[in-house]
Amino acid sequence: MMTDKKNDRLLVRLRRLKAKAAAVQPNDRAQLIALLDDIGTLRDLLMRECARLDQEFNRTTARVTAITAYGRSAQSVRDLRRGH
Repeated sequence: MMTDKKNDRLLVRLRRLKAKAAAVQPNDRAQLIALLDDIGTLRDLLMRECARLDQEFNRTTARVTAITAYGRSAQSVRDLRRGH
């Protein structure tokens, strides 16, 4: 699934970022700035993925609601035909 590959790539980036953060010297301003930039970039990617997942969840919820309503309607029609 494409999403799994995307999630795996995000996890790999997160692990690399964690290793990079562990190696940065506290007095190395250039590396700290680069690290903060990388953190911001990864954060933006994660936020986009969260928004995508939220949209997917909402679509799935709407589909389940529609299927449930259809099932109830079909059951009502069957009950009416049986005289219940």
